[in-house]
Amino acid sequence: MTAVADRITGLAAALRAHGVRIGTGETVDAARAVEALGLADRELLREGLAATLLHGPGQRALFDAVFDLYFPRGVGGPQDAPRDLETLRDRLADALAADDRALMAQLAAEAVEGLGGYGSSPGSDGFSAYQTLDRLRPQTLLARIRADIRGRGGGSGSGSGSGSGEGFADRLLDDEIRRRIEEFRRMVGAEARRRVAERRGRDEIARRGVRPTADRVDFLFANRDQLAELRRAVQPLARKLATRLAARRRRAARGTIDLRRTLRSSLSTGGVPMRPVLRRRRPVRPELVLLCDVSGSVSGFSDFTMLLVQALHDQFSKVRVFAFVNRLDEVTGLLGHGRADPDGLGARIRAEATLTGWHGSSDYGMALGEFTERYGGAVGPRTTVFVLGDARTNMSDPNLPAVRELARRARRVYWLNPEPRDRWGTGDSAAPAYAGLVEMHECRTARQLSGLIAALLPV
Repeated sequence: MTAVADRITGLAAALRAHGVRIGTGETVDAARAVEALGLADRELLREGLAATLLHGPGQRALFDAVFDLYFPRGVGGPQDAPRDLETLRDRLADALAADDRALMAQLAAEAVEGLGGYGSSPGSDGFSAYQTLDRLRPQTLLARIRADIRGRGGGSGSGSGSGSGEGFADRLLDDEIRRRIEEFRRMVGAEARRRVAERRGRDEIARRGVRPTADRVDFLFANRDQLAELRRAVQPLARKLATRLAARRRRAARGTIDLRRTLRSSLSTGGVPMRPVLRRRRPVRPELVLLCDVSGSVSGFSDFTMLLVQALHDQFSKVRVFAFVNRLDEVTGLLGHGRADPDGLGARIRAEATLTGWHGSSDYGMALGEFTERYGGAVGPRTTVFVLGDARTNMSDPNLPAVRELARRARRVYWLNPEPRDRWGTGDSAAPAYAGLVEMHECRTARQLSGLIAALLPV
């Protein structure tokens, strides 16, 4: 039982290291769930632990990967020696056609054992899911699986339906086959992590080998699926931030103590200030301006921030958004409610806004100068400006006077930089020069961004 308790606490600690809030109560509940459910049915145990430890569906993918390390399907490699590659592909095609999950899991173990090992020493702990899948190529089995399913009478067949109806059924069938192939790919990844964890230790692999949740992924290295997941998370995150901002606004509206009026009021109580008199604030919503570099890998960071601020637009009297590469254009209208397609925002901006001039590389000096000349009236004493970008000027003039002018006009100017702080000033980075004029913050993940937004946005 001690070994099971160690696995439960290890699972909780690994999830906590990835940002899942798990306290003593949740850990105790997980132990009770294991006691009630037992270890015989692994999938039932998975669901029970997920119900006790997780706080939302967005954490499920992370949980499944960590669970597979601490409560693996088996230990060691498969007892039977892996067969040759073509035989393995034939068996996989049959398993995928039948949607046989148990056989798919067995084949994933055989594939990792036979195709995924690397390293020259006999005791090498190297097992690669990428190498396994690259050799096995399950995605090339789609046509064979489709024919097999149709042969069993599970496809669209040759019924009397219209051609368009059959085409639609074919697309549905192909989507289902791709889903099964993707599930097998996940099984291979889990098996490879498990095999490495047996030799290196579960805790290390849980920390280093499990993909973090989307809100903890570095903007500059996020892939397309992770960015899409972030875009889907904009509305829930915006609601949470709006609640925080509203609470800050209520506290700020109470005002500060008016010392003169408080002392005058205390005369009726013998000079003891029993009832402090507050200097009330007038509730005036601030204005917000975003200047967003949308070039290269920085574009994912800018797109997400634009969508988040647009979702918070009710918190401000006015929001204006400008995008640039080496030319600057206003894109506020492209984020309007009627056009706020999160996945198509970047393409829409590039298609409809004027962002480049003589070349396609970032030029902060040119863009900032153009903003102060053309749109200087957008900034006033009630305006907070956020500049989003890595401050890499491609060796062009950073145009510091334009930044000084922007800081002079605005209430506050903040610069959010998605690069690590230790890279500021390296190569063509003008970050230290800009940071000397305006407040610059490292902002590499959605979690960091939400914290900065909550702390820095004016109320």
